[in-house]
Amino acid sequence: MAGSAARTYARAIFELAREEGQVDAWHQRLGVVRDTLTHPEARTVLANPSIPAQQRQDAVTALLENRVGPEGVNLAKLLIGASRLDDIDAIIEEYVRLADDDAGRVRATATSAIPLSVAETGKLASELTDKLGREVRLQGRVDPRIIGGLVLQIGDRVIDASVATRLQQLRRQLAGN
Repeated sequence: MAGSAARTYARAIFELAREEGQVDAWHQRLGVVRDTLTHPEARTVLANPSIPAQQRQDAVTALLENRVGPEGVNLAKLLIGASRLDDIDAIIEEYVRLADDDAGRVRATATSAIPLSVAETGKLASELTDKLGREVRLQGRVDPRIIGGLVLQIGDRVIDASVATRLQQLRRQLAGN
């Protein structure tokens, strides 16, 4: 979950992107910024507090200026200046959530004991889209601990139809609790 600072950055970026009609382009830029800021060799310099902030900002400018435009460079410089390099993943996560909300999409996660096939994932996403009346972007996860069945998370709602949960409920009933 994104922290307060990450939400603030993401909202500012999203508002700018929406005003410019560049929501998808900004999603791409954010990915490039993340890849640069988290690259091990670049991170050694960019996150090093013993190197003056201006030198670190100059370094990130050189790395990014031809790839993400001045706004992307400014974002990277802001993150360096505020010592918030570690927030980039949370910023992107929140940005994607804002973009999805704005476009009327909803994200869902389907957790299963074994990987779902592409056909199964597509069918499930289609059925959820029909039921919710909004486009569903479904991400699959694998967790063998659920034994079988499926756990769906749509926003803050969880639908647990896993074998592990059913067994736990059965144990409670048998124990008289």
